[in-house]
Amino acid sequence: MDVAKVSTARAAAEEALLDAAERVLVDAGYAGITTRRLAEEAGVNHGLVHYYFGSVENLLVRMLERFTERLITRQREMYAADMPFLEKWRTAMRYLMDDDVTYEKIWLELQALAWNTPELQERVAHVNDEWRAVLTEAFDEPRRRYGIDIPLEALVSLVMTFNEGIILERAQGITTGHDELLAWIDCWLEEKS
Repeated sequence: MDVAKVSTARAAAEEALLDAAERVLVDAGYAGITTRRLAEEAGVNHGLVHYYFGSVENLLVRMLERFTERLITRQREMYAADMPFLEKWRTAMRYLMDDDVTYEKIWLELQALAWNTPELQERVAHVNDEWRAVLTEAFDEPRRRYGIDIPLEALVSLVMTFNEGIILERAQGITTGHDELLAWIDCWLEEKS
């Protein structure tokens, strides 16, 4: 048996399952996911879900980790770009308010799943820690420049809960006040720039 072919086939099947999990989770939520549905969507044998990932939940968290890795790379590049912080903030808010709510739905579904699954809480918390690290780097200098007189960790926590609040309300179809709040923050940042 050619080990390289097996390794390539396994990687392809794992990627197909991760892609399928992303689509099914967004379309149907956690309650709509079954091993068979994932395998059918991925075009693989249903036994591979547990063989490769151990459980559907592990597959879902790995999918969240993979998705987050892509977004964190994008965010780090954006915050490292040579442009004013105000433009970085505006770009981040465009990402947050984008019509594509794929990541937001994945994040909320898996947070809810982890509430009652302690072994998943650590992995979901790790994803949260990665986002906090990005924002801690991004907001350190602007916090001083704008004279925001709260500890950096508190500012990052405020931004994280602000983002999650908007994500949660949007998932429920609530948008009241979002545009006004973002416009107020934008105006404040522009005045301080």
